[in-house]
Amino acid sequence: MGRHSLPDVRPASAGRARSPRRRNVAIAAALVLAVAAGTGIAARAGLLSFAAPCERDAVRLDIVASPDIAPALRETADRARRDKVTSDGRCLDIRVTARDNFKVASALATGATGITGATGGTGATDATGAGGSSRATDDSEGSDDSKYQVWVPDSGVWVDRAKGSGDGVPLTPAGNVASSPVTLATVPTAARTLGWPRKTYTWSDLAQTATGGGLPRVGSADPARSASGLLALSAIAESAQQDGAKGETRTAATAKLLSERVADTDTQLLDTLARDDSGAEKGNPRRNEAVLISEQAAFTHNSEGNGVAGLDLFYPTDGAPALDYPYSLVDQTELTTDQSRAAMRFMALLGEDRSYRTLEKHGFRAANTPVTGEVLRTAGGRAPQPYEGEDARPPSAEAVQRALGLWTVTVRSTRLTTVVDASGSMAAPVPGRSGQSRMDVTKASLLRALSQFTAEDEIGLWEFATRLDGSKDYRVLERTARLGEPVTGGGTHRERLSDAFAALRPVPDGDTGLYDTTLAAYKEARSSYVRGKFNALVILTDGSNKDDDSISRADLIKRLKALVDPARPVPLIAVAVGPDADRAEVDRIAKATGGAGYEVSDPADIQSVLLKAIMLSAASTTP
Repeated sequence: MGRHSLPDVRPASAGRARSPRRRNVAIAAALVLAVAAGTGIAARAGLLSFAAPCERDAVRLDIVASPDIAPALRETADRARRDKVTSDGRCLDIRVTARDNFKVASALATGATGITGATGGTGATDATGAGGSSRATDDSEGSDDSKYQVWVPDSGVWVDRAKGSGDGVPLTPAGNVASSPVTLATVPTAARTLGWPRKTYTWSDLAQTATGGGLPRVGSADPARSASGLLALSAIAESAQQDGAKGETRTAATAKLLSERVADTDTQLLDTLARDDSGAEKGNPRRNEAVLISEQAAFTHNSEGNGVAGLDLFYPTDGAPALDYPYSLVDQTELTTDQSRAAMRFMALLGEDRSYRTLEKHGFRAANTPVTGEVLRTAGGRAPQPYEGEDARPPSAEAVQRALGLWTVTVRSTRLTTVVDASGSMAAPVPGRSGQSRMDVTKASLLRALSQFTAEDEIGLWEFATRLDGSKDYRVLERTARLGEPVTGGGTHRERLSDAFAALRPVPDGDTGLYDTTLAAYKEARSSYVRGKFNALVILTDGSNKDDDSISRADLIKRLKALVDPARPVPLIAVAVGPDADRAEVDRIAKATGGAGYEVSDPADIQSVLLKAIMLSAASTTP
């Protein structure tokens, strides 16, 4: 990210060390150009000409960008037209469309690259011939059905989301455009209560303060739709880990609290803030006194001058994760030579000092440069809040997945039927696990995952192996019911289910009756669908179907497709466990239901993969 020192005087550009990002961009440019046009063409004179006359018609490049950075990119694109910036003698016609990051990620994960559902005007620049007239276009003008060649979301978490299970539109990284740390922004009265600016907090401290029943009232944008909300929740979870079980409880409590004060987007979140010292709005319990947002969003809010109180920023002492605005080529192999080279030409332009100043004017930190005093002060940062120092280590991909999985099961109750392979091969030892079998490690991972669900979530358990129950290859061990539901003899369904997980054993000489079991379990999950919950079928298997008496895979897929009801979605989440499992097979089966297949070499990874799968499926199957 960049928690940088605040300089008294900005260093002159001539004396600035060459930015590592610029070197990376140059390398990325060379690689992309070499792939697109060959080394010889890439080295042609005039490729990076700044002011040469436009020899032919302009080369058009469509960019889809996060709504917050789209205006800055658009301004640079307009300047490129005015200055007649060229790529191999052709002027650049850069058109920037603002679109919600989560929508683009979802579309790319499913293979779509059209520009639809734009947010705000495109502000497209139309450079005709040798830098002809420019005009701004709106959402409806000529771009809805077009393809885009570059995507600039606000965070790499969306790039990971777009990759999905690996079958989406390929993305080629080419560097990062800007950065902005994620912070806790408070209205002035709450800031004073918390001791701003002299008192500092870790992320865990902030969570404890927020969940302790006192001030401030904290809100967040939906982590499933906002990278700021997701990175903040991930940072809270990682910070709280040092407190063990108490920290996990605190993280869950924080997620619950935020879910009660959540907004769909960062823009809507800012509208929930209390209007400090403004009469009737003061002290309104329905309004937030603090929000988890980026420094740039606070800068924009404080710059508006609309009479709303300015925000003060807390930068946690254990590091603020940053929005990093990655620049990616979309389906690079399908781009023309001119498009690839124009994309890298524009990326190089974004690394110049004038573009840095444009980014700073919009409240961003230019990558690998000190933050300016104007940006920091306008955003609401003050010493001794720790905006100085080395870049903070971002939350790991695993931490982000866990946080989003936690959010999904916290906000939207879940109904899962879990089906576990009990064939004899599950008795095989797991390398490096001190003699533990695949079943042993699978059970432990499932029990850890179970602890992430609330009392309102519904979970059931089946096991399967050939001829396990008479002629059937499956057996229902625990019906799918609320975890908090009391059961006969005392206790809850959660306790009964935990005991059933612990009692799972491989069936000696049992083979994998995958197809018949999948069909039967899907029929049951489909017929018992509960509205208002995320319904899914989870199957864990370490091998392909080995039942000679079962239906064929083609017949299974055909029947599953016939059972699917878009109004009552029940995606199949299939996890291939161990070296003998076939991820491609389970993925083909799962996709028939709108689900996906996953693979883990070590059963201990089931918990994180399962939470990731639930998150991805829940995001894409909301009825």
